Amino acid sequence: MSAENEAKVDLSDPAARAAARAGIEELIPHRDPFLFIDAIDSSDENRIVARHVFTEGEFFFRGHFPKYPVVPGVILIETLAQAGGAGIELRGILPKGSLFFLASVDKVKFRRQVRPGEEVRLEVENLRVSPKMIKQAGKAYVGDEVAAEAEWLCLVGN
Repeated sequence: MSAENEAKVDLSDPAARAAARAGIEELIPHRDPFLFIDAIDSSDENRIVARHVFTEGEFFFRGHFPKYPVVPGVILIETLAQAGGAGIELRGILPKGSLFFLASVDKVKFRRQVRPGEEVRLEVENLRVSPKMIKQAGKAYVGDEVAAEAEWLCLVGN
């Protein structure tokens, strides 16, 4: 997996999605059912773009408004943070194997529901990166619509 992918992974292709997720598992410690990144489309020192498709099989849909399933807001925030952490790890900015723990979340806004089967594009901006902390901001989009946005601070450990 490179920091700047030439072509986007087709997340509708199960084999391509599985291969891309295996690459994500090399970057962050999260695993099913709590891995919410399918592919990183780009990552540079300032910005990360990643994607995830929330399938009908996601564990939380069984109990979170089961008659009208929507992705919980906290899961969208976690998804943004995972995209940020995976992008940082892909760039090799911090020592390999560093762990990132959410310390604070600010300026959170939920603007659109995310439903089963929808692909979410995550755009994350690195506001400050140091060996002990990472400050990022991001937006989660479905198509061109903003579904959620936030800023967060992660403490770095190993």
